[in-house]
Amino acid sequence: MIILSCILARGNSKAIPKKNIINLNGKPLISYSVSELHKCKDIDEVFVSTDNKEISDISKQYGAKVFNRDPKYALDTSSSEDALLEFTNKIKFDILVFVQCTSPGIKHEYINKGIEMVLSGQYDSVFSCFKQHWIPEYSLNLTPLNFKDTYSRRQDRESKLIDIGMFYVIKKEILLENKFRLRGKIGYVEIPLKDSFQIDNMEDLKLIEKLMK
Repeated sequence: MIILSCILARGNSKAIPKKNIINLNGKPLISYSVSELHKCKDIDEVFVSTDNKEISDISKQYGAKVFNRDPKYALDTSSSEDALLEFTNKIKFDILVFVQCTSPGIKHEYINKGIEMVLSGQYDSVFSCFKQHWIPEYSLNLTPLNFKDTYSRRQDRESKLIDIGMFYVIKKEILLENKFRLRGKIGYVEIPLKDSFQIDNMEDLKLIEKLMK
């Protein structure tokens, strides 16, 4: 049984240039994910799929192997699945831990739990999430989206699971068959809110810097 992790880290990020290696409290962002993946008891190798030499060099410094992504899978129009399937078709493994390194609150304990769920045979794929209690939602033109006339008490409404994109665990055959990161019998690992934040823009970066100090 071969279990690999793959971090997707293309060089041409838009909102924050070179976001995957931006400095976060003295360390490149990608190092938080690589370091936690190395602590996982069942992961055999940690890979970074990238088209960028600087990301490649930094990833190697933190002990990751580099998968040289074809530039056609690193375009603004390329999906994560495009890059994952390129990796999956070229590298031998049985279970993949797909990580997006924009969640510096990632912990190896969370990843271990997801892997154990798949290894148990009860799940084919697992995602990371946090549980959000009901809050009123509106469209941009102020149309109510999840209520009609009045607000409900929170405890009277069903909570929902928010996929935070921190990590996914999936069997290789399920990924190849469905060409998507979550299929088959799906499970989830609930992440505490304090660790669930993602960095998508400079405002996120400044907030998370303060939370992590």
